[in-house]
Amino acid sequence: MKVFYLLKPFLLLFLVLATLTAQAQTSSLTGTVLDETGLPLPGASIQIKNINKSTMTDASGKYRLTGLPNGATTVTANYIGYTALTQQVTISGHTVLNLTLKPDAQNLNEVVVIGYGTQQKKDLTGSIATVSAKDFQKGAITSPDQLIQGKVAGVNVISNGGQPGGGSTIRIRGGASLNASNDPLVVIDGVPFSGNTVNNAPSPLSLINPNDIETFTILKDANATAIYGSRASNGVILITTKKGSSAEPVINFNTNNSFETIAKTVDVLSADQIRAYVNQYGNKSYDDNPDHTYKALLGNANTDWQKEIYKNAFSTDNTLSIGGIFKNVPYRVSAGYLDKQGLLITDKFERATGTFSIAPRLFTDHLKIDLSLKGSLSEARFANEAARASAIQFDPTQPLHADNQFGNYFEWIKGSVPNPNAPRNPVALAELRNNTGKTERSFGNARFDYSFHFLPELHANLNLGYDVSKGYGRIFVPAYAAQNASTQGFQGRSQDTQNNKIAEFYLNYAKDIASLKSRIDVTAGYGYYDNKSTGYNFEEYRADGTSVTRTPAFPFNVEREKLESFYGRLIYTYADNYILSATMRSDGSSRFGADHRWGYFPSVGFTWRVIGEDFMKESKVFSDMKLRLSYGQTGNKDGIGNYNYMAKYFRNTNQGQYQVGDALYDYYTPAAYEPDLKWETTSSYNVGLDYGFFKNRVYGSVDVYYKKTKDLLSTIDIPSGTNYNNRLLTNVGNMDVRGLEASINVLAIKTENTSWEIGMNMAYNKREVTNLTLDSDPNFKIDAGGITGGTGNNIKYNAIGQAPGSFFVKKQIYDASGMPLQGVYADLDGNGVVNADDKYFFHSPDPKFTFGFNSAFSYKKWTLSTVMRANIGNYVYDNVSSNFGVRSNILSPSGLINNANVDVYKTNFTNNEYLSDYYMKNASFLKMDNAGLAYDLGKISRNGNTTIRISANVQNVFVWTKYKGLDPEITSGIDYNLYPRPRTYTLGLNVGF
Repeated sequence: MKVFYLLKPFLLLFLVLATLTAQAQTSSLTGTVLDETGLPLPGASIQIKNINKSTMTDASGKYRLTGLPNGATTVTANYIGYTALTQQVTISGHTVLNLTLKPDAQNLNEVVVIGYGTQQKKDLTGSIATVSAKDFQKGAITSPDQLIQGKVAGVNVISNGGQPGGGSTIRIRGGASLNASNDPLVVIDGVPFSGNTVNNAPSPLSLINPNDIETFTILKDANATAIYGSRASNGVILITTKKGSSAEPVINFNTNNSFETIAKTVDVLSADQIRAYVNQYGNKSYDDNPDHTYKALLGNANTDWQKEIYKNAFSTDNTLSIGGIFKNVPYRVSAGYLDKQGLLITDKFERATGTFSIAPRLFTDHLKIDLSLKGSLSEARFANEAARASAIQFDPTQPLHADNQFGNYFEWIKGSVPNPNAPRNPVALAELRNNTGKTERSFGNARFDYSFHFLPELHANLNLGYDVSKGYGRIFVPAYAAQNASTQGFQGRSQDTQNNKIAEFYLNYAKDIASLKSRIDVTAGYGYYDNKSTGYNFEEYRADGTSVTRTPAFPFNVEREKLESFYGRLIYTYADNYILSATMRSDGSSRFGADHRWGYFPSVGFTWRVIGEDFMKESKVFSDMKLRLSYGQTGNKDGIGNYNYMAKYFRNTNQGQYQVGDALYDYYTPAAYEPDLKWETTSSYNVGLDYGFFKNRVYGSVDVYYKKTKDLLSTIDIPSGTNYNNRLLTNVGNMDVRGLEASINVLAIKTENTSWEIGMNMAYNKREVTNLTLDSDPNFKIDAGGITGGTGNNIKYNAIGQAPGSFFVKKQIYDASGMPLQGVYADLDGNGVVNADDKYFFHSPDPKFTFGFNSAFSYKKWTLSTVMRANIGNYVYDNVSSNFGVRSNILSPSGLINNANVDVYKTNFTNNEYLSDYYMKNASFLKMDNAGLAYDLGKISRNGNTTIRISANVQNVFVWTKYKGLDPEITSGIDYNLYPRPRTYTLGLNVGF
């Protein structure tokens, strides 16, 4: 990757800005910022307003400003949770000014980003959580979503596995849909970030540099999210990136270098165990020849196939940035480079990123412009993931290599070709498939905020943004590879583009009316969103590059969706203690027909700041007490797809044509469609309590919520001949979600040299399907998840009265010793016959409870931190054991020997029993995600501008669980072919100057 060409303009800009900002330093101002007890306040902001100079205090509460003009000036000190202090000082030469801040009893003056604006934390009516950079997960973080894992109650961030850049599945309050998307809306600096997968990139968010992010704000209830309307049923995540804030240029270099190892592999039989098993059971012939016994197939090798396909991996992640204020214009530029190796051989991911932002202020600060541009280039080689399942199954008595025509990799042969029913050599699968991808992505926006001269309380805001990506991919498999021996190898390429545009305009009027003890904040706006994706279809070839194996019917496919929106919000505050907010959004989407195109999504919220009442003001115990009530509706259109409301015809292949004269024509087949297709709509109720004790040394919140989603998309049976098919996707389903969330944060120790901060959160969530059909048939169910093995075996279903995707299995019968009996199941309906009617619903993948715990203990310049998570009540179907852990797998009827996991000893099953509840496992767990130690050298240079911080982290430290599989945390609830999550050791260095 020619990363230099991406970094070059940013590096040049660094030099230019550094040159422009170099100036003679004649006078200086230094000092220490202390709290009410005399302890230092690290991270406090110091600003000299009349010359727009600012800085931050270091770990000892000290600050230094240089290059100041002599004379009288005004200095302001700010720190979250403390009342701002403004003081006059006369600067002459080296001036010392020590400042002492007093705590704000409410600790709620922090400004929080909300939809289309900001609001003080104390005035929030919705359920909103904020995670800032100092609280992010530390270590080797490839994708931004990993930064908040375990940090917020009711927000589950589940890694999709160990693939480099593989991303995570994010669920806020469990999700609210069956067939549409359950992903939250992500908005980055005002631009809705497309969550659509970019071909040839691991995951969309992996193209963002986590080092550029300042805060996450998570909007959870409908009062907070309804302003985003049709995209907000599953919550909203607002990401704010770093901006320039200091008057002097601040250059920062951050590097993390990591070493990854396999934390756990699937427990399979060793070569000696396979030999013993085959010698015991393998006397029989696998065909009609009595000399062809399984014993004769045993090899002499001792090959651990999982060790052969996995390796230790090294990664490096580096970010260089410069930010500051030049001639009253804040700016920040950054460049990053990530080189991440995968655990699976041949797996690799590289990413180069660049960001640029400026924020000029014109017309005496009446016009504020925020320009933000971000870009990334990525290259990846995707390892053949089929190698993982093959490594579990492949015979360990066979060698890695053999003298043959298949690249000299050992393969099971039938005649002169690879046995079509045998697994392929795992190493050959990985090394002989070259699957590479390149991705280019750029997104950004320009925001203009104009405060009218004649009415400064009225603001006009215009936001113009874009999100463009292109993905290119190639796959090559040589002709001699056994994996494609029947087609003499493979060559293929892919390309797709996504082009999303956004235009938003809104007016905001905010006014304090002192005579009425009131404040009003009104917003009204319009949005236009144009999303277009193009997929290019190319011919496919054999390895020779000339023999065509597939010709697409169409050279490319274009899908386009347009969304038009009107929205408004009113926030009314009385006596600073009673806050009422109301929002309304109307969305019109091209995904629906004219009669159902528009959806309307209102919300209302009320907050009573009990702490502001006279009877609470003198309290020595309470520092905050706030009650929140809210109701609202949101919609969901993502995942529904385009054009399902209209008649469509699909072109058949050239195998089916009709002749007119001498010409042959393809024919077209109509697809079922639903002209009355409409929005999924979620109604949400929330009751919340925010609390604080002892000057907010202890603070947190409790929320209880109820959500009801109606018009869920569901596939139902319809009479044959009525709509080109006997099944139709339509709006008939309903689902209820109930939950409880709680969080508590404690500053347990705070002395001059020592501090200890502890945070804990928990959530209870229950989802239940209440309707799936037009006639509310209680026995109707829909397939929701198949398994590997057999034909058409489904283990998960959606059904009335059950959690979505619940497991539907047979009840296993056991003998006196606790061994499961082959093919013996309970007669649950008592009719004397055991059949499909005796299956029953048995748990779901959803955890009943989730917990998060984080701790940061600091002593002088040392900080010891950890993050832990736990799930209780989540179940997993062990598809690895059900598919491989039987005798007929080891002694394959296809004339070969396979391996199995150790579960084969626990069941002694001869054949597969895929639907047995024996394979349902309680996957509750406790994980230590992160343990870190950091040493902050502070400011080490003579001028006090250079800082160094050294850190060491371990990720995926341990997992405590009864589940014996590879990993208990599986989003789908079906354990098969999971990419192992690595144990990662990271050394980090941060230098600022």
